[in-house]
Amino acid sequence: MVRDNEVLLTTSKVAGMLGVHSNTVRRWTNEGLLPVYRIGPRRDRRVKKSDIDKFLQEHKQGASQETS
Repeated sequence: MVRDNEVLLTTSKVAGMLGVHSNTVRRWTNEGLLPVYRIGPRRDRRVKKSDIDKFLQEHKQGASQETS
């Protein structure tokens, strides 16, 4: 569920924040790596800012473990 004060971002915005292509963000949402909310009749994808922060935290830890 999305709270009223929760920020929802488009796949383009998320891609820009993460430095990847928007298709990569779509693939990550399809694979369940990044939670997504579908809105409107076109079922546009939106990602919560807090989910992006969590995603980054999890993958930062994974990257540091791989290099160790």
